[in-house]
Amino acid sequence: MADYRIADVSLDDRTILWRNADIEQERRVAIFDLLEGNSFRVLTEAAADYPGPYVIFLHVQEGRLAIDVKTEAGDVLDTVIVPLSPFRRTIRDYFAICESYYQAIRERAPHEIETIDMARRGIHNDAAELLQQRLAEKIEVDFDTARRLFTLICVLHIKG
Repeated sequence: MADYRIADVSLDDRTILWRNADIEQERRVAIFDLLEGNSFRVLTEAAADYPGPYVIFLHVQEGRLAIDVKTEAGDVLDTVIVPLSPFRRTIRDYFAICESYYQAIRERAPHEIETIDMARRGIHNDAAELLQQRLAEKIEVDFDTARRLFTLICVLHIKG
């Protein structure tokens, strides 16, 4: 029986040069939520006969997102490469709005925080839709899975 989901996920910590407590919390929550419920089906020919669940490793390779897809036993099924250039502006905007959001939590009134949070969610939602589109030929993911994966992509781009 098919079990199209991610059973485990890890990030290439060597590419993460810096992260503060807020970003670390975002990473932990994204991974926890991702593993609690996701829809992830690899459509490539190399993984066509494997019904899941998958173990994935996210890393940046030559400026592109690389998703190593493995079986639970650790056998490599495929590496899916996604150009990151369509995400650069969105990632930059997301970092900027997150910084404003974290600052607002510490200094602003609740209605101001809510406004910034709505903007943050909007950018995050747009990024999730873009990720779904970019993965569509190789990996099928639902919206919530795409949102959580985008958070992890952002973590990989933190430069300090």
